[in-house]
Amino acid sequence: MHFHFITLFPKAFDSYLGESILKRAIEDKKIKVSFYNPRDFVENKWKRVDRPPYGGGPGLVIEALPVIKAIESALKLTARSKKLKAKIIWLSPSGKQFDNTYAKKVARGYKHVIIVCGRYEGIDARVKKVFKMEEVSIGPFVLTGGELPAMLIVDVVSRQIPGVLGNLDSLEERRVSSSEVYTRPEIFKYTPPGRGKKAKYYRVPKVLLSGHTAKIEEWKKGRE
Repeated sequence: MHFHFITLFPKAFDSYLGESILKRAIEDKKIKVSFYNPRDFVENKWKRVDRPPYGGGPGLVIEALPVIKAIESALKLTARSKKLKAKIIWLSPSGKQFDNTYAKKVARGYKHVIIVCGRYEGIDARVKKVFKMEEVSIGPFVLTGGELPAMLIVDVVSRQIPGVLGNLDSLEERRVSSSEVYTRPEIFKYTPPGRGKKAKYYRVPKVLLSGHTAKIEEWKKGRE
């Protein structure tokens, strides 16, 4: 799967995409990422893409044309493979709620995903009239920009792609999982800092040490 990011701040993605599972998925060519900065599609020497909003109000709005040209540039890559569908996602607090079900549909139905990241007071709404796209929200709140939501979407969608996790049984939604997990040692002792504090022993729940699969699964279900 190929993710295309329309963003003014491509370097914001470096740390997250450069670590752990997503880094390995990129190196193994399970996923691919490309960036398109609207600033690269303006002719003014200051590379300015933001202007005051019509009708007044605080902040600045990102101009439509630089974003349109950035999306066009991404679509040119997707057009090389006519059978591979592309989906354009417009990040918005008022959009459709993103969840695992949505992520599965994207992973199964598309090979190219273009994610438009807003900033400041947003992007000129006329961009949405030029392209067929879907407004998506990661939650009922407002962030400084769309880069964090874009990274979240890439993470969740990538997990649905065969080979990214190595074993599809690693998907929590495909197995009985619990909000509580434990590992070695079986018992440890901890003394809180401060005078007069007594040491306490913390143990792994006995059921997890029992080897009784049915009881363990029942215990996990009770903590979902």
